[in-house]
Amino acid sequence: MWPLEMLIFRSMFRTLLVFFAVGFLAACEQKLPSPFKAGDVTAKYAQADLRLTDHNGKPRTLADFRGKVVVLFFGYTHCPDVCPTTLADLAQVMRLLDKDADRVQVLFVTVDPERDQPEMLGQYVPAFHPSFLALYGDKQATEQVAKTFDVTYLKQPTTSGYNIDHSAGTFLIDPAGRVRLLAPYGQQAEMLAADIRLLLAGV
Repeated sequence: MWPLEMLIFRSMFRTLLVFFAVGFLAACEQKLPSPFKAGDVTAKYAQADLRLTDHNGKPRTLADFRGKVVVLFFGYTHCPDVCPTTLADLAQVMRLLDKDADRVQVLFVTVDPERDQPEMLGQYVPAFHPSFLALYGDKQATEQVAKTFDVTYLKQPTTSGYNIDHSAGTFLIDPAGRVRLLAPYGQQAEMLAADIRLLLAGV
């Protein structure tokens, strides 16, 4: 082989090596499929927290529930469909978790503090499961926590008063207090229970 041909060959060989090396590294960096059924929102809500009061009158933040998986849902007691359905589904999740349910805390945040007084919340939310806690705040605190979690809510007048259109996702927060997952409305109880077990296991 002539010297010039040798130089061209070596140059092409190096180019191919670089090409395959880059391709190999790119393949290695591809993310593995998520083991979770719900969507991963860890980066988006890394600093998310709340400062509200539970239906027993105790001030609460997410730090109060460290060591447990927190299931966080926004709604209101006069909701005709989404809220009671979700709370019933979460009660089913607790039954599926069996003994692991002791390491889970469901929090229901009202977006209707005008009507959802502590006494009403204390009757409504624990009726689905005795461990469930309702959280409330004044208008400003409600707006703040809704903004933190990108929850929207809007009054819609009716002939008898008003309903509230609101976001219907369910947040899952790991035992370290990090907001990790967002499950869509209607997520099957079995899927939610599976995700909670993974978070309890430290995944």
